[in-house]
Amino acid sequence: MANIGERATLTILREQPFGLFLDAGDELGEVLLPRREMPVKWSIGGEVDVFLYLDSEDRPVATLKHPKVMPGGFAYLECLQITGVGAFLDWGLPKDLLLPFREQKERLEVGKSYVVHVHVDGSSGRIVATRRLNKYLNKTPPSYKEGQEVEIMLYGKTELGYKAIVEGQHGGVLFGNEVFRRLRAGEKTKAYVVQVRPDGKIDLSLYPPGRANVNDLETRIEEELKQRGGFWVLNDSSPAEEIHKALGVSKKAFKQATGALFKKRKITIGDDGIRLLP
Repeated sequence: MANIGERATLTILREQPFGLFLDAGDELGEVLLPRREMPVKWSIGGEVDVFLYLDSEDRPVATLKHPKVMPGGFAYLECLQITGVGAFLDWGLPKDLLLPFREQKERLEVGKSYVVHVHVDGSSGRIVATRRLNKYLNKTPPSYKEGQEVEIMLYGKTELGYKAIVEGQHGGVLFGNEVFRRLRAGEKTKAYVVQVRPDGKIDLSLYPPGRANVNDLETRIEEELKQRGGFWVLNDSSPAEEIHKALGVSKKAFKQATGALFKKRKITIGDDGIRLLP
């Protein structure tokens, strides 16, 4: 059965001057594929893969194009226009996507992009966007393991750090004290699971945890010390930004690695820096 907000393979029924009519089943009936959207090759009785949505007059219409985000997903979309009913966003289809005023947490600006959730409105049947993201995040605790690599999309900032959408469905926090580069809303990057809280939210880090990562960092520090003649003006008291600039890691990871090297009697740690032992 064909539904608004989904892709479907439909049978071509007939041609009219303004396009092709497709069989979308009992619920939607005959749906127009506008002439500008028609495939190069087609035939009556043949099939075509389309996305279904409502046009400006709330009539079901088909398109060969793929929207930038399917209903049920999150995306970073540009605001193209603001009217009396809300903002319209570019989602890659002939009809722009409506973000109603009631679904906006702040007034949008034309030309700027925003993270939104896209869904089919239960009352109107229209595909709309919302900025009230938390409502659509999956609250069920996921089965991620500590250290597991995940893809995140950033969408806000808190006192702790950055709010993120994990694998397109769960909420997470990327701690600010471990971030040493500029991040922006809508940015997608890989991160690592630190822990999954009982409320389903996920603590994240940009750096992989675990012994293997520390071992690799130990080797890098040793090699750097050798190249510097056995001394490096970097220690546990150095600012996190300096440590990240030098090694691309967090201060916590640096302290773990230097602590391990100290226990192995490979280095000494002083107020002025670290030294390689012979």
